[in-house]
Amino acid sequence: MKVHHLNCGTMHPVLTPEGLVCHVLLVETDNGLVLIDSGLGLKDAADPRGRFGEARFLVRPVFDENEAAVRQVARLGFDPHDVRHIVLTHFDADHTGGLADFPWAQVHLTAAENFAALHPRGRVERGRYLPSHRAHGPVLVEHTPDQGESWRGFAGAEELSGIAPGIVLINLPGHTRGHAAVAVDTGDGWILHVGDSFYHRGQIDGTGGAPRALTLMEHFIAADRPRVKANHERLSELWRTADPDLLLVNAHDPLLLRRGQNREP
Repeated sequence: MKVHHLNCGTMHPVLTPEGLVCHVLLVETDNGLVLIDSGLGLKDAADPRGRFGEARFLVRPVFDENEAAVRQVARLGFDPHDVRHIVLTHFDADHTGGLADFPWAQVHLTAAENFAALHPRGRVERGRYLPSHRAHGPVLVEHTPDQGESWRGFAGAEELSGIAPGIVLINLPGHTRGHAAVAVDTGDGWILHVGDSFYHRGQIDGTGGAPRALTLMEHFIAADRPRVKANHERLSELWRTADPDLLLVNAHDPLLLRRGQNREP
């Protein structure tokens, strides 16, 4: 499968010189196009408060319509209606903002994440799970990767064969209750998109070079801090191994986005 690495939203948290991106994968399959996350969307600029909540003051998003996935899909020469599936790592606003631009697409997520979004606990979850991102009535498809077999040392995974062989949803809670990673088999190797399991490569590459503002934000909004730490440890192992068959990316590190773009055919 051919994969395009897109930046579908730029953000500028304080004391974060590189800024943040919203790293979205566009996957070409035999059954149409698939998005992994959706980034920011066309509706966000018109209603920052309702679409992004208080988090907009922390991450300071740039609402640029040219970065919206629906615009980039069209610029690549595709019909946006060919995006038939969107697989979410989780339901935070910077990952679901583009859903409303593809109302015909099925939206796949873990059952645990959908339950958390519908039944938020505490201030953090009430602020992160915004009703505006469901207002267009998306067709949500729940999955239970926690009940599946392991995948490269991760405890549970489910191949989304109903979408296309070689797309795997991996149970990776911590950042949110139902957070997941998504692996895509490109034919020449795997891309592992771990969403917000870490924000900056300095958290897993052994340098400790992540901006303090990001590590504090991660700590503050984590649903399960011990699991976040455990995820860092497992991802650090993958980073050290540097398997040429595996490209590790996340949702927000600009360097990892560029690495992915540089490996595109």
